[in-house]
Amino acid sequence: VKKKAKEEEAEGEEQFQPVPYPKSVFFIVGNEFCERFSYYGMKAILSIYLKKKLHFTEDKATVIYHTFSMFCYFTPIFGAMIADQLLGKFKTIVYISIIYVLGHLLKTLAAIPTLGIPPVEFSLIGLALIAIGTGGIKPCVSAFGGDQFKLPEQERHLQTFFSVFYFSINAGSLISTVLTPVLREDVECFGDDTCYSLAFGVPAILMFVATIIIIMGKPLYKMVPPQGSILKRVFGSIGYALKGKCNG
Repeated sequence: VKKKAKEEEAEGEEQFQPVPYPKSVFFIVGNEFCERFSYYGMKAILSIYLKKKLHFTEDKATVIYHTFSMFCYFTPIFGAMIADQLLGKFKTIVYISIIYVLGHLLKTLAAIPTLGIPPVEFSLIGLALIAIGTGGIKPCVSAFGGDQFKLPEQERHLQTFFSVFYFSINAGSLISTVLTPVLREDVECFGDDTCYSLAFGVPAILMFVATIIIIMGKPLYKMVPPQGSILKRVFGSIGYALKGKCNG
């Protein structure tokens, strides 16, 4: 009896033994801050760039702006499918981030008049790649952060992480929304009294930094392999239930 009591006591101590806070999440939070800075910084001056530099009418600029925003919130479906069924969250984030950086690069190059490249075409292609990038990683980053915690032992740590994570989103968005228009308006470049190339270039650099940060943390990450499509399992369960009900 004493031996059994000691074993139960040892199991209880092991169960409540604190688990160290995963250092990997700091890379994920840093990545999210830089990514949100790049997205909202670019978007803060997009509308005025379409009208004043690409010379779109008010109506066309509005259509392009809102079409871009729509695709940013449509592409997460495909990012989630790729992560769940094929690559896993980490590889999906890295590969799509490269597309994201390329989109920012094209957008920045299009704003440099001395290069002589077609600004409209490069800008629209850049916007398409940015929409794929920001939407593709959107469903993966926060979930990847959640994977780093051991539950239920670290439930409170997980709640703290999501609070800090969403603070980083708001902080990156706020700072970039304030800073990018200042860079556009107060800096002169290429003989113009504004500098769109710098205003787009800073978000591009931040997105490149975001990609580097997420890669740097690779040795520390807990990698969860792809689990398959949840939709397939949901519809399979519904079909099985309906079949059972029809057969009585």
